[in-house]
Amino acid sequence: MRTITATEASRGFSALLDAVEKGERVAVTRGGEVIAEISPARRKTGRDLRRSLEQRGSLLEDSDADDLLRTIDETRLLLQPYSGDAWAGD
Repeated sequence: MRTITATEASRGFSALLDAVEKGERVAVTRGGEVIAEISPARRKTGRDLRRSLEQRGSLLEDSDADDLLRTIDETRLLLQPYSGDAWAGD
C-alpha cells in the first residue's frame, strides 16, 4: 500500500482517484499518522443483496421476503437495452 500525505492527496486528488480506480490502495497521513485508507469500492452483486436480506431475516416474514424477491425478479425482466437513438429525443 502506497502512503502519501494529506497535502499530496489534496494537490493530486484526480491522480489519486485514477490510481485507486486501477486497484491501488493508498494510505493518507497527517502529522505522520495514518488518517485514512483509500481503496477501490467493492462491487455489489445480487449475492450481496441476498446475503443482506438473509442476515436481516428476523425482521422480515417469509411472505415479505418472497414478495420482495418477486418484485426484484419482475423488475429485472423490465430492464431491456435501449435500442433507440439516445440523441433523437424520443
